[in-house]
This record gives sequence, C-alpha cells and structure tokens, in this order.
Amino acid sequence: MATIALDRRDARIAVGTTMDRALLSGFLERDRLLAAYAICDLDDREFGRTRWGIAQEDGAVTALVLEYGGPSPQPLFVMGQDDGVSAILRDVIRPRLAFVAALPDSLGAVPRHYRLDPGPQVVRMWVDAERFQPVVDPDVGALRSSDVSELNRLYRLGFGSWLAGDAVAEGVYFGIRVNGHLVAAAGTHVIGRDARIAVVGNVLTQPEYRGRGYAEATTAAVTAELLRFCDHVVLNVHADNPPALNAYRRLGYVEHARFEERLAHRTGSIWSDLAEALRRRLAPRKESQST
Repeated sequence: MATIALDRRDARIAVGTTMDRALLSGFLERDRLLAAYAICDLDDREFGRTRWGIAQEDGAVTALVLEYGGPSPQPLFVMGQDDGVSAILRDVIRPRLAFVAALPDSLGAVPRHYRLDPGPQVVRMWVDAERFQPVVDPDVGALRSSDVSELNRLYRLGFGSWLAGDAVAEGVYFGIRVNGHLVAAAGTHVIGRDARIAVVGNVLTQPEYRGRGYAEATTAAVTAELLRFCDHVVLNVHADNPPALNAYRRLGYVEHARFEERLAHRTGSIWSDLAEALRRRLAPRKESQST
C-alpha cells in the first residue's frame, strides 16, 4: 500500500491505495450483505475499473472507500470508521463529483469534504436458498444478449439508460412478453461468482402493465437462477416504495440495513464553488417564477 503522510490529528492513521484483493475481501466480508457490490467488484471482470482507498491503524484496516471508474459522477462506496473515511476522502479518493453510498454512521465523515444533495434512504434486502419463496409463472422467460435491443427500449421508459449486450450475456435476465412485446424484465447489476453473491437490479415493468405481479415474477426467476450458484442475493429498494418492499418480502427477501445514496459535490474546488454560485444565482429566479 502506498502510504501518505498525514497531519498530526491523524498521525496514527496510514492511508493509501491498494489492489490487494485478499486484504480488501477480508475487510468487506465483515458485512458482506452491505458490501455486496464492492465484493462483486473484486471479480476479474470488474476489478480493473476500480480504485480502492484504505485506512489502517496499527496494521489493521479500519475504513475503505471504493471508487468505481466511469463517467462522472463516479460511484463511491464508503465503509468503516469515521476518521479513516475522512482521511481517505481528504488525501486519496478525491473525485470532483460522486454518487456516495454509505451507512448513516459512515456518511458523517463525507460532509467534511463534500456537499451532499438530499436523497431518499435505501433499503438493502437479501435472500438465501433457505428463505427464498419461488414464484412460478409460465410467461416468464430467460433473456439473451440478442434481446438487448428490446431491453433497452423497455429501460428507456424508466431508467433512461443503455445496457450493453455483454451485460446481458454475462448476467442473468428474465422477462415477460405480451403479444410478442417485452413489457417487464429483471436482471442483475453485478455478480461475484468467486464470492458467491449477486445483486439483482434493472427491474422494470412498462407502466400500463403494472399491478399484475410482473416485477415480482421476473425478480423471482432471476433470484432462483442466481441461487443455483450464489449463497446470497441482494437488492436495493427505496424506503418510500412499500409496494416493492412487500413484493420482495413475499419472495423471502428480508431487510438487512438502511443506507444513504447521495450525490456529492467536492468542496473547496473551483468547480464546486462555481456550481454553488450558479445554484444561488438561479434560486431567486425560480422562486419568482413560482409566485
């Protein structure tokens, strides 16, 4: 690990970057259900896109920040003690704009370096083979990479995102068609085959077909397939979405933790200062337009 000299307040803490997967896994496995995304990112397919900052005290890892590469805002996963998280964000992992996921306790260090936008609380749910309650629906079918165009047409209705063909080929996706048209689908965000854990995501039903149990049925099919080779399957749902929470509970998913997902703007940078000045300048205009 490349260490960085810190000031006297943090003299006991060493921070730096590491690509030691065994070291990272040992820390993340302390709470594998919360750290599911990060654990999956240790697999070869994802690892090259990641950057890991850790804090150590007396040779033991006390905090971790994962930065996943890609377009801004970069996803950040934060885990561990407050002072270690703060030191990492100050000296090692320093994106200008990030989308931070952290438990409320760990989030406390983030505002020292970032201005956080408001955001809903997220529920991390999980299931294993013992708890899983399968749903058999003959209309649900597996999707392949050749279905990616249909999937993208569906996802643009709710996500505005684009899914690559290899994501379907290397993931697990199921859908429901009505009159030959794909109207509901569920899939995976990431799979950690080595760690035997996966994250369900990309669950969407076309608006006019909602309320028919399609999301529950497709999620059940994805979960059943993942549990063939995973010990744990997790998913996220907004805390203010009772119908989705109840649907996942019927499948056997249980709540593990509630955490925060926030858009974070680096403070003390020229871009942050400009963005804040623009926000303040535009705010009065918005107010005057609403009166």
